[in-house]
This record gives sequence, structure tokens and C-alpha cells, in this order.
Amino acid sequence: MKDENQQGSQIGSSVFGEDTARLYNPYADLYGAAAGDLRSLEIVYRLPTKPEHLFPDEAAVERRNLSENLTYYTGCGYLAGAAFGGVRGFGEGLRSREEGDTPKIRVNRLLNASGHRGRTTGNKFGILGLLYAGMESGTYYLRGTDDDIGNNIIAGLATGVAYKAAAGVRTAAIAGALGGITVGGLVGVKQFSRRYLAF
Repeated sequence: MKDENQQGSQIGSSVFGEDTARLYNPYADLYGAAAGDLRSLEIVYRLPTKPEHLFPDEAAVERRNLSENLTYYTGCGYLAGAAFGGVRGFGEGLRSREEGDTPKIRVNRLLNASGHRGRTTGNKFGILGLLYAGMESGTYYLRGTDDDIGNNIIAGLATGVAYKAAAGVRTAAIAGALGGITVGGLVGVKQFSRRYLAF
């Protein structure tokens, strides 16, 4: 058994290029010297270091496609809106309590207010995410460049205008400006964190 462990240590150091570390082989006692060959176990225990793609042409693309964008932004928007609306509804439920309410009625009022406010705000944010995903992908295909700041600001402007288009020209213009400023700020924070903060 000692010889098998020494053999496993030598094979492990030759496979992984380390002279000091020894790979532990839990099957050495069960299967004898054949289990000491760690080259076969390297495939099992070595994890990939980069994303694996089903088709080779997907590996060349460094951005999400339209369907991935729709899923990502709509889901993130709905979850963020539901959390924000739930907290807001919880505050409204606390403020609307009345004297003489039983604890059961108070909890019911809190849950109703949180659920209603979270659901409606989540739907609004989800629609914004859906519009933004379409606008961002459309801007990329129209411009033909993957300019992170430019495409996102244009998509934010277009999203704000499309979201408030039925409220009139002035309201749509204000919403578009707010959308562009918000997205520009978020992209700036993202690039700052990538450059200066280690995550």
C-alpha cells in the first residue's frame, strides 16, 4: 500500500506539474495499483476554466444574443421591482394600521400591501427590462458595433420614450432623458468597478 501511495504521488506530480503536492486517490485501497493511475482521474476532477459551448460558433461571440438579453433583463427587472415594491408596500401597510386591529388583521394588511405593491412594481420594471433588451439588441445590430456606453445610452433613451409614448411628447422626452441618464450612470459604475475594484 505504501508503494501504491508513492506511485500515486509521483503520477500526480507529473500530471499536474507540482513536485510538492500529492493527489489523494480514495480508490487505491479498493482497486490496487490500477487505481494509482491518476491520469484517468484528471478528466473527472479537473473542472473547465472557461465557458463550454454546445456549438463552436457560439464561442466566438462575446455578448448575449437577443433571447438571452430578454430573459436576463426581464427577470432582473421583475425581481428588482418586486423587491422594491414589496418594501414600499410593507411601509404602506405599517402606516395604514388602525386602532383595535388584531395581530392577524395587521399581518394580513402587511402581506396584502406588500404583495400588491410588489406585483405591480415588478410588472412595471419587467416591462422596462423587456423594452430595454429589445432596444439594446436592436441598437447593436443597427450600429454594428459593440460600443458599451453608446449602445446602452441609446437603448435607455429609446426605452424611456417607448414606455411613456402614450402620455404625450413632453412626458416621453423626459422619460427618455431619464432612461439615458440612468443607464449611462449604471454603465459608468459597471466600468469603474471592473477597472478599480477587484471582484
